[in-house]
Amino acid sequence: MISYSHKPKKSDGIIHVLVVDDSAVVRQVMQGILSADPKIKVSVAADPIIAFAKIEKEMPDVVITDLVMPRMDGLTFLRKIMEERPLPVVVCSEVAHRRTEDAISALELGAVEVIKKPKLGVRDFLNESAVMLIDVVRSAAQAKLTLTLTPAPFLPVAPRNTADVVLSLGPTPRHQPAGNKIIAVGASTGGTEAIREFLQAMPPGCPGIVIVQHMPEVFTRAFAERLNRDCTIEVKEAADGDRILNGRALIAAGNHHLLVHSTACGYIAQVAEGPLVSRHRPSVDVLFRSVAKSVGSNAVGVIMTGMGNDGAQGLLEMRDSGALTIAQDEASCVVFGMPKEAIARNAVEAVVPLRRIAEAALKMASS
Repeated sequence: MISYSHKPKKSDGIIHVLVVDDSAVVRQVMQGILSADPKIKVSVAADPIIAFAKIEKEMPDVVITDLVMPRMDGLTFLRKIMEERPLPVVVCSEVAHRRTEDAISALELGAVEVIKKPKLGVRDFLNESAVMLIDVVRSAAQAKLTLTLTPAPFLPVAPRNTADVVLSLGPTPRHQPAGNKIIAVGASTGGTEAIREFLQAMPPGCPGIVIVQHMPEVFTRAFAERLNRDCTIEVKEAADGDRILNGRALIAAGNHHLLVHSTACGYIAQVAEGPLVSRHRPSVDVLFRSVAKSVGSNAVGVIMTGMGNDGAQGLLEMRDSGALTIAQDEASCVVFGMPKEAIARNAVEAVVPLRRIAEAALKMASS
């Protein structure tokens, strides 16, 4: 995991973003979306060589880069940035299989986020996509820069739905499969590598695990497949009706909420559409609320690195339902936003460094 050495945030709060893409249309679309926020300044480059020249003149706060470009490919560009002058990089990739695999590799190399490339010629890539893109930039600009994070710049008003738009809280159902335990995990910026470390520490007979990692559609499948190769337990992208079993981790599909339901035969996953919740789909709040309702005291909740407050309310609901709860500590977070908010709401029983979260979760699940 990269610990970024980054210049202090400017007093004016302006985030300078450098967009690197050989497509003039993509550069124009990205510049138009980001420039709508008065706190974001955008410059562009048609390839990494031009980008490096611009970086020499003025260091950006965030780089957004394609992976397939002339004169230097995106992975090489990312490696050189991390070796020579580490700064937050967001990968903007196509969804073809090879590009998706490369995007996951970029996260391993130190990219903080991956986003899906806007379709060429689509000018209505504003609305939800604009909200998420601006949030990604704001999140990346905060990534592991100083011990005390600077408050994020103001974003123009946009809907911030709660989990009520997908699932009402209501009472916890009485029927719960006896003895079955579930570990529910939520993460955002920096979460891909945190989740990898967490799952690699899980033994084959561990409780069933359900995970929301903020990531676009299609990339979650490649992420799950990569983890399945690297871990001793089974890891897969959640499909509607999947059983939540010991030794299996289900990762929420991008652009879909993940919920847990209790049945006479055990717990199953529900994959659902719906509005953005806490500015995300999938939302950690939606997953945690469903676990609070359907699993109750048979659950352990874990909230990891990420910007914003998605998952904080849901983790509190889990704790109120009798679940045990964990937050990743500030020192090991790329962005100490989501865990910090959960701690502030008294939703957390234990604050644990990343390297010890799996051990702590297993201990709680066995209690």
